[in-house]
Amino acid sequence: MSQYFHIHPDNPQARLIRQAVEIIRQGGVIAYPTDSAYALGCHLGDKDALERIRRLRQLDDKHNFTLVCRDLSELGVYAKVDNPTFRLLKANTPGPYTFILHATTEVPRRLLHPKRRTIGLRIPQHAITLALLEALGEPLMSVTLMMPEDKLPITDPEMIRDRIGKQLDLIIDGGACNIEPTTVVSLLDDQPEVQRLGLGDPGPFGGSRSGD
Repeated sequence: MSQYFHIHPDNPQARLIRQAVEIIRQGGVIAYPTDSAYALGCHLGDKDALERIRRLRQLDDKHNFTLVCRDLSELGVYAKVDNPTFRLLKANTPGPYTFILHATTEVPRRLLHPKRRTIGLRIPQHAITLALLEALGEPLMSVTLMMPEDKLPITDPEMIRDRIGKQLDLIIDGGACNIEPTTVVSLLDDQPEVQRLGLGDPGPFGGSRSGD
């Protein structure tokens, strides 16, 4: 059974954040709140933890994982970003977006799209997530906490504990999250392409919501 931390969503307790980071560094898989839905996360370099998440979510090797970064300077270490892309990212982060970008050699190959060498990156706007990233000192490998049989992410931390608690090392209860995952935007070509509509406004990237 996993550990279960109640962490304040606006003023995260530093002691619990440190304990959570230690669990991550020791190879743990955690469930944590973000500015969109709850997510599963693990250490960037931990192959075994990554495989546990793959099995839990029943993901194949073509699934794009996301590196959750604390700021643009960290994102720039892991993605190739030219000046126009940087300006676009700066204007729309932090927020509930996942950006598909060409990866640098700093990204482990097992996290990349097998053909295009791309990676999903995002900078969230959530105090708990940012506190975790600050204490960890590097990105968190992450994927939305949506089970194979579900159409929407799990948003209730108590439900996370009931359904998959035995398969996790830590659940961070930061209260209920949004029910929508992030909006996914590809920045691989000259023009942004909205690949999935989610919580983030697609307008800055040339997209629109149904009926807009």
